[in-house]
Amino acid sequence: MANLQTSITGCILGTAVGDALGLPFEGLSKSRASRMLAGPIKYRFLFGRGMVSDDTEHTSMVAQSLIESGDDVARFANSFSRRLRWWFLALPAGIGIATAKSCFKLWLGFPPDKSGVFSAGNGPAMRAAIFGAAIEDLNLMLEFVQTSSRLTHTDPKASFGAIAVALAAREARLFEIPDLTRYLNSVRSALGGDGSELILLLEKVADSVGTGESTVDYCQNNGMPRGVSGYVYQTVPASIHAWLSHPRDIDSALQSIIRCGGDTDSTGAIVGGIIGSGAGQSGIPKPLLEGLFEWPRSANWMTSLAKALATSRQNGQSGIAPSINPIAVLMRNSFFLAVVLLHGFRRLLASPTRAVDSNSNK
Repeated sequence: MANLQTSITGCILGTAVGDALGLPFEGLSKSRASRMLAGPIKYRFLFGRGMVSDDTEHTSMVAQSLIESGDDVARFANSFSRRLRWWFLALPAGIGIATAKSCFKLWLGFPPDKSGVFSAGNGPAMRAAIFGAAIEDLNLMLEFVQTSSRLTHTDPKASFGAIAVALAAREARLFEIPDLTRYLNSVRSALGGDGSELILLLEKVADSVGTGESTVDYCQNNGMPRGVSGYVYQTVPASIHAWLSHPRDIDSALQSIIRCGGDTDSTGAIVGGIIGSGAGQSGIPKPLLEGLFEWPRSANWMTSLAKALATSRQNGQSGIAPSINPIAVLMRNSFFLAVVLLHGFRRLLASPTRAVDSNSNK
């Protein structure tokens, strides 16, 4: 069982590493992603360095809001919605349609419980692992996950997927070796009959992992031959499969999920967050941490954020969250967008393999 600070630090940094590794492959088909991923896993975004996307940014904002709210879920909703509004103004690249609509509604004055739009995108799932890493009380954790989900996505499927991710991170934190039966029982208990569709999908995942089927083959045989889309009932089962197949081996788990193609930054972030929750920072290869090219949300800043969140959760009180300079964020995002556009032009000049529309519902 990982202690709280170890778990939170590993979760945030694991999310960042998985996000940064998967980002250059986002939208690619399975076959093209596999071809590009030949050899050891490494960053391919900016001259061998990695940068993060909205998956890590959302996880960081959730952590900041948890620090400020203590156990007060309503206060968390207000804090997180405020951060989403200003994050939206900083021109984040690749923002999903559902999240963008929710942020716009927040600026129009809608309260957090009315700002969500009906979507089953994977936005809530991509920021859910931190709840399982940071909140020990199960019922409180579920309440926070549901509040975070509904703030942007009101389709119950989005909440169910986020709960499954948070419970996976909790399982990884509490037990060195995940138990399929125990994990599935926790999901069944949390979702009840309304989540029967996702429960059936996760039962298929358990059967697949039990037979030794690879994550790539699982996706190929279960309606994802061209890649994992941004639909939460594709994103979450594929990510859970990669975690259960390699519960303490973040390299192998990220290799397997990125090879599946599609929404690879989100699937990479989810898998990295779950495994990091159990393995901690020491379970993440040092070259991957050193290879992150980020500012102002640097690896050191994320480590400070994790320490502050652990202190807040251990004390059971709200605290002051580490902040970032909004001008620095805008400068960073402008540079990030330029690099993303360069990648887009490079793809246009490459072979015209059809890509998966992975971001439309985030």
